[in-house]
Amino acid sequence: MFSQAPEQIRADLHLLTVLRPILACAEPEEGCALLLGERLDYDWQLRLIWPCCNVWPQPQQRCRRFAIDPREQLQAQKWGRAQGLELLGSAHSHPTSGPVPSDTDRSLCGLSTLMVILGAQNLGGELVAWWLPEAPAPPLRLPWRMGA
Repeated sequence: MFSQAPEQIRADLHLLTVLRPILACAEPEEGCALLLGERLDYDWQLRLIWPCCNVWPQPQQRCRRFAIDPREQLQAQKWGRAQGLELLGSAHSHPTSGPVPSDTDRSLCGLSTLMVILGAQNLGGELVAWWLPEAPAPPLRLPWRMGA
């Protein structure tokens, strides 16, 4: 998607308040969403959460895997462009583990991307933003900045 990592992710508190239940409501499966917004120099501003269904092909594995329908991604991109927004990345939950990109998350990305992960509620339910560069570089945790 993008080659350069943002320095931070900006979002208003309301947007993050909306993102948490969108991701958590799919439990015990992984919930997922797309993140639309704007790139402002080295800061990326989240403007909209696009809820998605987890369409991982083996339903019994959805508790530890997620996939977003490519048609849904195209629809979000088309709608976003009409609103002056772009697809910045994705978000998903880890219902049984912490908010750290798994090896599977990294291997399925392919390209450098923004990924937000909601950790398991019993582990604090932290919402963490990551930049996942192309392998072999390690994931980079990104700071949040609240406010528009």
